[in-house]
Amino acid sequence: MSRAPLTSKGAQRLRSELEQLKSVQRPAVINAISEARAHGDLKENAEYHAAREQQGFIEGRIKQLEAELSHAQVIDISTLNAGSRVVFGATVTLADVETEDEKRYQIVGDLEADIKLGLIAISSPIARALIGKHEGDVVEIDAPAGRREFELIQVAYEG
Repeated sequence: MSRAPLTSKGAQRLRSELEQLKSVQRPAVINAISEARAHGDLKENAEYHAAREQQGFIEGRIKQLEAELSHAQVIDISTLNAGSRVVFGATVTLADVETEDEKRYQIVGDLEADIKLGLIAISSPIARALIGKHEGDVVEIDAPAGRREFELIQVAYEG
């Protein structure tokens, strides 16, 4: 199995989620199951079934996070010295050539990608198009709305 890249910030976020699940949510759902059991007949007890279902989700997520973290290759971005070239961990500012709208993304591992936070996966079409490019380059990206051109305004490495 290949090791999935992960920024140190992303690894910390996943570890925090894992700790929250283990120390807060798991005990809470165990208490909810105990309380629901005390109400009697389990066949017709909706609280019990909902708590058991929630427990299944929590345990599944714990297993998933533990597996992902154990197979991840954590990369400290602050040690990278790629200059103006785009590599894993880079924070890039792009300007749409047509509309001049600027967007800012950080290229991260698949496990930590979250477009709402501006974190795009290394395997995404945008990241694949950007890898190896330099500030000032114009990049063509195949987007769902068609092919778009972006100018690479800035490349930064923020740990």
